[in-house]
Amino acid sequence: MIKRKLDRYVQVLNNIDDDQDKFLWIMDFGKNSGQFSDGHRVSSFEVKGCQSQTWLVPHFVDDKIYFTADSAALISKGMVNIIADVYSGSTAQDIREFDQKEFEKMNLSSLLTTGRNNGVHSMLKKIKFYAKENDN
Repeated sequence: MIKRKLDRYVQVLNNIDDDQDKFLWIMDFGKNSGQFSDGHRVSSFEVKGCQSQTWLVPHFVDDKIYFTADSAALISKGMVNIIADVYSGSTAQDIREFDQKEFEKMNLSSLLTTGRNNGVHSMLKKIKFYAKENDN
């Protein structure tokens, strides 16, 4: 399920020819993402290593983990919400076993600065942390 969701985003981005348009699509995705509770803007949910304040919150339902996310910057908000969507609805085991190198297919290094790419890696590490911490 994780790979299928990720591949959907890869396909969307690959269908956009211009890098600037891809960048704008990611920002629009963040802008149009769901509401985020102010109560979740706390340090325990903050993703350390991002250039702007970014939060990633796990919600545990039965054996699945769902994520909500937000960021102060639209590009980060877009990326963290893509990542949250890709992993939402998965089990901790599925998250732990998924090879995060698959995200390289998004070719983010051509779109994002080094600092933003490092932030994406921090987001992915936070997802793995939640999966490991709450192993069922």
